[in-house]
Amino acid sequence: MENSQLCKLFIGGLNVQTSESGLRGHFEAFGTLTDCVVVVNPQTKRSRCFGFVTYSNVEEADAAMAASPHAVDGNTVELKRAVSREDSARPGAHAKVKKLFVGGLKGDVAEGDLIEHFSQFGTVEKAEIIADKQSGKKRGFGFVYFQ
Repeated sequence: MENSQLCKLFIGGLNVQTSESGLRGHFEAFGTLTDCVVVVNPQTKRSRCFGFVTYSNVEEADAAMAASPHAVDGNTVELKRAVSREDSARPGAHAKVKKLFVGGLKGDVAEGDLIEHFSQFGTVEKAEIIADKQSGKKRGFGFVYFQ
């Protein structure tokens, strides 16, 4: 998935009455939207009860994802990264991440800190902070392993 695609989120479970301006109004709180659409049936012009929002950068999309659950016009909606039909057909496109690289770690961050932080995203099996083999000095990155 390329970076620009990581900015696009699928919003499922919309109220049939939710408009693009209503959807935009809710999700603009997390960043600048470059696109917002409620998908409608071309024949009936009625909402298909899902849509997409696209943020100007990945951090804003991540902020919206992290703020779940979201309620829009009285409905609790589901957020997912949008996956193109082409990518969706590939084996493993919807696979869960098992091993996550974490960079930019300060020297005082411990493995327990990583486990505590990342357990909000799923069950953490273990975390490791990589150290130099000779000196034992932390190298500023590590990995979190999910079940």
